[in-house]
Order: sequence, then C-alpha cells, then structure tokens
Amino acid sequence: MSARSGSMTARETSPKPAEDKASLLEKGAPAPAAPPAPGAKQLLFCFIGLQASYLTWGYVQEKVMTKEYSTGRFPSATFCVFSNRVLAVTVAWAVTMYKHGGKLNIPAPLWVFAPCALSNTLSSFGQYQALHYVSFPLQTIAKSTKVIPVMIMGKVLNKKTYPCVDYIEAVLICLGVSLFSLANVTTDFFGGGTSGDASSYAAMAGVAMLALYIVSDSFTSQWQSRLYQAHPTVDQFQMMFAVNTWAIIMTTFALVTSGELWITLQFIGDNPIAFLDNVTIAITSATGQLFIFYTIKTFGPIVFTIIMTTRQMFSIVLSTVIFGHAIKPLMGMGAIIVFATIFNRIKRQAAKRKQAAPAAPPSK
Repeated sequence: MSARSGSMTARETSPKPAEDKASLLEKGAPAPAAPPAPGAKQLLFCFIGLQASYLTWGYVQEKVMTKEYSTGRFPSATFCVFSNRVLAVTVAWAVTMYKHGGKLNIPAPLWVFAPCALSNTLSSFGQYQALHYVSFPLQTIAKSTKVIPVMIMGKVLNKKTYPCVDYIEAVLICLGVSLFSLANVTTDFFGGGTSGDASSYAAMAGVAMLALYIVSDSFTSQWQSRLYQAHPTVDQFQMMFAVNTWAIIMTTFALVTSGELWITLQFIGDNPIAFLDNVTIAITSATGQLFIFYTIKTFGPIVFTIIMTTRQMFSIVLSTVIFGHAIKPLMGMGAIIVFATIFNRIKRQAAKRKQAAPAAPPSK
C-alpha cells in the first residue's frame, strides 16, 4: 500500500515535461483568455470602415497620379507612401500612449515588424507606380485576383490549409469582380495612366508593378496574422506604430538617396493643391490602416482580403456615378456572383461556428 502510495506521489509531484510552444517568430507573451467569437456587428463595422476609408483614398490616389497640376505630374510615388506613413505613425503613437498609460511599450521585438513594413511599402509603391503605365480599370482587375495569392501565401507562410470550397469561393469572387470591371473597358484599357506610352516597355513595367503590388500585399496581411499569433498581446495600434516607423525609415532613405525628396518638396511648394491631396490620402490611409489591423486580428487575412476585393466594385460604382457612366448588364452579373458568394460564405461560417459552439449545460 505504502509502495503504491509512494509511486503515486512520485508520479503526481514529478514535473511534467514542458511543452515547447515556440511561436512562429519567437516566443511571445502568454496568450490571454480567449475572447468571445466576433459577430456580425464587428464584421459590418470593419466593412464600412474599410470601404469608406479606401474608396476616398483610391479616388484621390488616382487623381494625384494621373492629374496635370500647374507644373506637371506629381513626381514621386515614394513620397506619397512616405506622407501616408508619417500621419499613420503619429495617430498610432497618440492612441498607443493613451491606451497604455503614457507608455510606448511594444510587447514584441521591433525587428519582427520589419518584413511586413517592407512588403507594405513595396505594395503601396507598386500600386502608385502602376498608374504610370496601366489604366485604372486594368489595375482594378489585377486587384480582384488578390484573394487567391493571399491563400497561397497563407499556405506557404503560415502552413494553413483551406478546404476546396474556400478556393471555389475565391475563384468566384475574382471572376465576379473581373466581370464587373470589364464592363468599363474602353479603348485605353491597356494604356498608361500618366505616361501615355503604349510601348512594350510600358506594358511590361505596368505588369511588373502590379505583380509587385499583389505579391507584397499578400505577404503583408499573412505576416501580420502570423505576428498576431506569435505575440497575442500586440494590439492594432502598437502594430500600426511599429510597422509605420519602419516604413518611414525605408521611404526616407529611398527619397534622400534618389533625390526625389527635394524635387517633390519643390513641386508641392509650386502646387499647394497637391499638398492638400496628399493630406487627404494620408488621413484616409491612416484610418484605413486602423481598420486593416483590427480586421486582420479579429477575422484573419482572408476575410480582410474579400472585403478589400469587393471594394473594387464600389470604387467603380463611385466612378460611374461621379462621371455619369451607364450601368451595364455585365456589371450586374458580376455583382450577383460576388455578393451571392459572400453571402454563402457568411452563412457557411455561421453554421460552422454554431456547430462548434459548446452545448449548454443541462438545467438542474
């Protein structure tokens, strides 16, 4: 009896082997208690915030990169990225200081934010620069394919697996938005947005810029998701501050070494309206980033990408209303495909959450 008791005591008191749960990037702080599952109100909040921010941002972005100011075209896409990041880091710093009692504590090593800061900077540069070589509708169609690269990047970067239905939904969304965009095709569909150069070099440069945008943007959202998993105590404001700090360092270096900083400052001095346009882009970019980080942390990169993909349709509708274009049947067909797919996805995930929810304890 005593021997048995001794062996039981030894088993009970012997230390259990420590579980090595090293994070994807490096060991982060212990995860807090699981919050309640996000609901439809949060999803609607993210949807409206992202749409409002980036519809305005996209409109003014196209204006800056394609408009003739009094002394010519805006000279630097890099400066547009830089100005966006300056306001974003200011907002993030203020909110972080307020939320954390006047302390700017980032609960993760600063280096882990550098990869997504670089990819985010490159994607923004590619998006701006592409408008020098391709038309806005072609850029819109390229953006509509982003759901699939994001899923592939999730598989490569985060070892995620997706059921076949997710890939089918991604293809349908890409198809629907592409049809919607193709309804607005004109004779200058493949023409440059600002250069007017229809040469093979311009076409290749445009495709290269679009590829840079899509690959970099797909990497950014998946890396941020990975970082949130590795360091669950990092909130969206701390993420925003750290990512934009790195981005400012990178864009400042690029502007100074290329000489674009002084050229652009001179251009803004000669064209005050260009300064106001950059401020508008910076404000909407800052609010958009807040919604981006919150959406990725709450719902993940795939839901975020779907919201941003459907934005392409709303941007075309906005352009159609502003410039008085006709609503074409092909646009209706594309919209039906996209919204039917999204509705089916929401319904399917709601059923999945309901099935996974723990059963209520029996009443006594």
